[in-house]
Amino acid sequence: MAFLKTLIIIVAIWYFFKFAFRFFGPILIKKAINKAGESFQQRAQDYYNQNTQEEDTYSNRENQSKKFDNGIPREKKKVGEYIEFEEIK
Repeated sequence: MAFLKTLIIIVAIWYFFKFAFRFFGPILIKKAINKAGESFQQRAQDYYNQNTQEEDTYSNRENQSKKFDNGIPREKKKVGEYIEFEEIK
């Protein structure tokens, strides 16, 4: 008798969760999607703000590097030497 009672309780719980998920599932999924969208939008906004601040500081650095020290322009940074390669036949 105890086995039958346990089996009925398990089936009742199964159908309860099945019904509850059909009713509340779409609502929970919609909230999760909205929350993920807001999180994505916030990250994009933070990324945009960070990049615009870096561009502003970069522009200020460029303006400062164009200034002269005692009337003598600053020397540009040397990157390297140009090497021309020839084909070997």
